[in-house]
Parts: sequence; C-alpha cells; structure tokens
Amino acid sequence: VKGQPISKSATCINSLSGPQVIVRDNLSISNYFYLQVLAACLYPALLEDDSLPLDVKQRAESLLRECDGGSVGSYTDSSGIAKIKHCVSQYITRRDGGVPSSPDNIFIKSGSQTIMLKLLIRSKDSCQTGVLIPVPTYASFTLALEEQGAAIIPYHLCEEQGWTLQVEELRKALHTGRKTCNPVALYICNPGNPTGHIQSRKSIEEVIRFAAEERLFILADEVYQSCVYADDTEFYSYKKVLSEMGSTISSTVELASFNSVSKGFMGECGLRGGYVELVNLDPAVKEYARRLFSTRSCPPVVGQMALDLMANPPRPGDPSFPTFSEVSEVFAELPGISCQPLKAGFFVFPCLHFPPKAIKWAKKRQMEPDMLYCLHLLEETGLHVRPGCEYGQRKDSHHIRLFVATQENIMEDALQRLKTFHTRFMKEFS
Repeated sequence: VKGQPISKSATCINSLSGPQVIVRDNLSISNYFYLQVLAACLYPALLEDDSLPLDVKQRAESLLRECDGGSVGSYTDSSGIAKIKHCVSQYITRRDGGVPSSPDNIFIKSGSQTIMLKLLIRSKDSCQTGVLIPVPTYASFTLALEEQGAAIIPYHLCEEQGWTLQVEELRKALHTGRKTCNPVALYICNPGNPTGHIQSRKSIEEVIRFAAEERLFILADEVYQSCVYADDTEFYSYKKVLSEMGSTISSTVELASFNSVSKGFMGECGLRGGYVELVNLDPAVKEYARRLFSTRSCPPVVGQMALDLMANPPRPGDPSFPTFSEVSEVFAELPGISCQPLKAGFFVFPCLHFPPKAIKWAKKRQMEPDMLYCLHLLEETGLHVRPGCEYGQRKDSHHIRLFVATQENIMEDALQRLKTFHTRFMKEFS
C-alpha cells in the first residue's frame, strides 16, 4: 500500500484468533502468558502442572481467590471484581503519568458503550437526542445509536491530512445537527478505526475546548491505545489532557473513556471484557449510571480476568517476560491506491482510485464499486477485506479496510495476492 508501513509478521484479515505476538511500544510480547493464566483459571488442575511458569500459577491462584468458591462460574459484583477494578485504576494512573484514578469511577462490562448511550439518549423526547460521530467509523457503533433511537450527526475526518479531526468540521456538523435534533454527546475514536490515525495532544485540547463551549459529553473510545507504531507519535488519553487544562475546564467537561481486551494489543475478540471510566459526572448522575450498569448481570468472569492481565502484564524479571524484539516493517506500492500512514490501531483505510470503466461496471450491477472490488478480491484470491461504504466516506470516494494483525504468518503472501489482483483489476478497467 503506497506510503504505508506494515509489520512483516502481520496478516490482512478481519478478526484475530489464536496466539498473537502482542505489540507494545514497538516491542513484541507473546500472549501465551495470558492464555496460560486463563487456562489455569478455567481448569485449576493445571496449577499442578510443572510446565507452567511460576508467575502464571501465582496469577491464576490470585484471580481464583477473588471468585466465590474459587470458580470462574460464580457471580461477581455487577460492576466487576473489586480487585480487578483496583488493578485497572492503577493501570490508568500509570498510563496518565500519575493522574489519579478511582475504582469507584470504573465499571467493568461487556457492552459498556450501549449502556452509556442509554444514560445519554432520551428516546421519548419530542426532539431526538443527537450524537456526533466520525466518518468513517465502524458500523457497530452506528447500529447501537440507531437502536437507542439517537439522531446521528456525522462529522468528516480529513483524509488529506492523515484523517485529522478538525474543530471547524465539528462546528459545522453541530450547527447542522441542531436544526433537527438536540446534540448532547461527541463520540471520538482515538486511535482510529478504520483509519489508523491518532490525535495529537493539541488536537485533543481543541476538541475538549469545543466540548466545553458547546456542553457536549465526550465518549472517548480508546481501545487501541496500546497499539501505537509511528516513531514520532504518542498516545495521550482524553482524561490526561483534560486534567491538565485548568480547573474551569478540567472539573466540568464530562467524559467516558472506554478500553477493552477484545481489541487493542491483546486482540482476543471473543473475550468480552472491557471497562468504562467516568469523569466529572454529577454524583446523582453517576449513581443513576451505577444502577443502569447493575440492571445487567455481572460481566463475564473470564473477560474480567483477561482485563486484569491486560492492565498488569508480566514485568522484567518475571519468568514469563520474554526477550523483546523490534517489529520489522515492509513497504508495498500499488498503482491506484493511496493510504495515510498507519500510526496506531489495527486498521488502515486506503483510498481506491477506480478508473471510470470500473465505476460504470459496478453501477450496472447496482453495487458500490468498493463492495464489488472486495467481493471479487475474495472470490479470486481468498483475501477478505471490507469495503469503505460500510464505514462511511465522502461522496465519490472509495476505500477498503485492511486489518493488520501482528501474527507470525502470511502477511507477505497476503500483500502479494492483493498486489496481483489489484494490478490485474486496474489493467482490465483502464
């Protein structure tokens, strides 16, 4: 992909499965530790197995002590196991350079974004509740908004400048939205899915000031925060930046920050474990949020355990701490494709510049050009990518989403298949 660095050990698919090479700060960590701990929690007899490292056994025993009867099949508190919430709050404090985090503000749930939407959206009001969301964005959040009866207010990221979020675009979208609904929240995905961008500190400050001026609740989806690759790039959480902006803003802007083991560096999509941290909510509102979270049963216990492992991974000196190695990068150039540099996250969103003949061919079949491209790519090469039309894009632009997973297998082969297909495709329709 033109101008796009990609890990040589990656694979272009649309989900993660099996043992991964986990990337943190440009270093790789095998996640066998995480799988071993979870296996021992699910089948405690493994704790007698001499092949398991000592730190694996100690972590599994520690987690099982937090479960009634020492079993992952027991219920827990509806907001999550207290010890794990404390571990998550320590992780957040370390991440944010000492900015304090309280376990009382942390709720461990699968589907926490949906619950927050229920808190914010008043579907029975005569005027619809509006939420600003980026374009492009992943489809499941859009569907969640529709399910809750919210009005979707799209704001476009600037592809030409690396998918940057521009406040003037937010103002324009908000002005348009207020003509038909009552905007109450601003949804941010940082690092971006499917764009692979990451916001600068200055950009985050501008967005927070905008939210303060317009009295918008910030929903910060930060699940790819540990997946940052560019040498000149650093992840700043919205909470950290907010805390350093002076009391007038830092004590008033309401924020919900999301993280998950299902995404990010663990990439265990089937382990539904995540948390939301609430910042600056009125005590009465926070209590109502607590009741909302309590209406569901406890979060999956195995997912909670995975969250503990994500928040507190092996440290230097532990038996499971591996030898670090840098992830190598390769470049591939294809005609008719341009792509903003991958800086963070697991996805890239290259733009396809189709010849007019290809667009006409797609229209005859009553399909979006990028959808038809993806279907033929799958049929001819077995390579599965997703069309940009599923995520939102500017009129007459076309994209594909590539999932870049750090696995030790077929990335080079996948790129070669894409290159062969695309070259043939462009030649056929030129």
